[in-house]
Amino acid sequence: MSELPVITRAQLALRNGQDKPEIWIAYKGKVYDVTHSRLWRNGKHYEHWAGQDLTKELEDAPHTDHVFDKLVPVGILPALP
Repeated sequence: MSELPVITRAQLALRNGQDKPEIWIAYKGKVYDVTHSRLWRNGKHYEHWAGQDLTKELEDAPHTDHVFDKLVPVGILPALP
């Protein structure tokens, strides 16, 4: 298995469903491509916006983090200093 590339916050921010064709979100240090998910059309899923780290926001989500088991990570988002 190859190593995942490091994705910067600037690269992630451009994959918000508006600026580039890809739609990415980050959760617990991993970046996921949700471009083809019907739940992320136009870069929005309920009150959550793509192109950012959703770790804190999902603490109050009505689902568990097992929803990420269905997604394939495309990169690693380094922790903030």
